[in-house]
Amino acid sequence: MGSRIVVTGVAGFIGQACAQRLAQEGWEVYGIDNFNGYYDPELKKSRVSHLPQKIQERVLNADIADTDAVRDLFDKAQPQYVLHLAAQAGVRYSLEEPLTYIKSNIVGHLNVLEACRQHDVEHLVYASSSSVYGLNNIPFDEAHPADHPVSLYGATKRSNELMSHAYAHLFEIPSTGLRFFTVYGPWGRPDMAPWKFINAALRGQSVPLFNYGEMLRDFTYIDDIVEGVIRILNKPPKRQSPEDVDMSPASSTAAHRVFNIGNDAPESLKAFVAAIEKATGTSLAVDLQPLQPGDVLETRAEIHRLDELVGFRPATDLQTGINKTTAWFRSYYQL
Repeated sequence: MGSRIVVTGVAGFIGQACAQRLAQEGWEVYGIDNFNGYYDPELKKSRVSHLPQKIQERVLNADIADTDAVRDLFDKAQPQYVLHLAAQAGVRYSLEEPLTYIKSNIVGHLNVLEACRQHDVEHLVYASSSSVYGLNNIPFDEAHPADHPVSLYGATKRSNELMSHAYAHLFEIPSTGLRFFTVYGPWGRPDMAPWKFINAALRGQSVPLFNYGEMLRDFTYIDDIVEGVIRILNKPPKRQSPEDVDMSPASSTAAHRVFNIGNDAPESLKAFVAAIEKATGTSLAVDLQPLQPGDVLETRAEIHRLDELVGFRPATDLQTGINKTTAWFRSYYQL
């Protein structure tokens, strides 16, 4: 039997995919998810139903903002590792329900940090986001300050990084934050562009194309993301001595680090639409609209640091990934 791990957000897109892979590699997986209604809870339940039975029996239906629930789960699991992916996601939704983000992303993250502190966790890997970069110049680089988020969601994720650094410094909790870019694939999220566009194409509907299609996004296929997450789990950081740390703004002696995890090859929304049309065999109707509040014009991950550490280099091109996602979508919805 492998190491014991708690996966928060285990019914989520990335959480379920990682739990599946961890189980295949012999890890003893425990999970928590509140199956909330931000998008269809039935999709979340269906994801979990495809996990091994032993994991299904270890999934706690609870909110990470519930301090007692998190503590009880950690007491039961006695985890050596934690993969913390639970959060309230979505840039635009944070304009409508800001308190939800504070509850889940701030209070919930603190509960996970406290639980890690009480159980001497060997490595905490947690989800950050490319949204922390906000108005930064492209490409987004971990060495650059991330002080100008343009959404509350991005601000909460940057807060998670600062909180995790403090706990790594104070309580010796080795921690790694992963700044995810646009992740897509089978079992993906209905609130994200790949799902929305494939759904519209297959059902003959139109979709909004913001900033009139003049945007670039760093799309990364789920299998590549999972590979990177698993590799980084097995590489916990260590506290460094002051003489081993350079004087750059991103440096620290604490056992905490942050990595971009993306594709480093942004695609235009127009190329993305073309890939959807090819995969679905349809002509997608688009509704050209101006840039939305909280959106940025381009995302691009500088990933050489993660590549140097664990050999992370995405292998799935956009058309292949969209083809696989479309095939799953047709099967799931029987289209």
